[in-house]
Amino acid sequence: MKKYNTNHTFAICAYGESEYLEECISSLLNQTVKTNILISTSTPSEYICKMAEKYELPLCINKGEHGITQDWNFAYEHADTDYVTIAHQDDIYDKRYVECLLNNVSKVSRPLIYFTDYAEVRDGAIVTNNKLLNTKRILLAPLRAKVLWSNKWIRRRILSIGSAICCPSVTYFRPNLPSPLFLNGFRSCEDWETWERISRLKGAFVYNKKILTYHRIHENSETSKIIHDNKRTEEDFIMYRKFWPEWIAKILIKKYASSQKSNDL
Repeated sequence: MKKYNTNHTFAICAYGESEYLEECISSLLNQTVKTNILISTSTPSEYICKMAEKYELPLCINKGEHGITQDWNFAYEHADTDYVTIAHQDDIYDKRYVECLLNNVSKVSRPLIYFTDYAEVRDGAIVTNNKLLNTKRILLAPLRAKVLWSNKWIRRRILSIGSAICCPSVTYFRPNLPSPLFLNGFRSCEDWETWERISRLKGAFVYNKKILTYHRIHENSETSKIIHDNKRTEEDFIMYRKFWPEWIAKILIKKYASSQKSNDL
């Protein structure tokens, strides 16, 4: 098992027998800057073990409490580098992801998170533009200016409208972040809730406007499943109330629910 000194790790969260896991692994192995990779799972199987063995990757098995936030925290904590990207097993990363990460975070003194623009993968085709993607790009437009990366007011205004940050595209700088990173209790807004807490901290939200992450949308993905769950609406409302009075939150949640239909299949 080769260990690289990039101070970065891709921690792949794997479960079940995803037909896309190997493609995800390949995209990480093909990075222009070689980096550390591990597989983390709370559902060990012969398939996942074979993938780890085939590519000589460390396999970390969560034998404790299971769930989205618990599994993400487990994977995150088992990386021994400062920079950690929680890679989703169905997604694909551009070969320049780590190269661009290291280049961009070198421009700030106190990075919190680094994230990129993204495209969707639907039925094997890459989709770079649709209503949801374009709306998120508009919301994140202020962060195209490096001078605003450390502006708390700007990033909180962005988050007050919705969760425009693509979770799989995010790299976390552990020394500057709280522990645990993700809080239990959320099933669909666990990432948005984390961005909201981190947005209050001193440091930079480093945004790369290049499409370097490809998020797969399919009927068995967690994103698609949650869209049909009423729990999502409840959590969205809780998040809006962190920024707005109740009457504004009720208006925003109707608009946000409509925009999420882009993920429906």
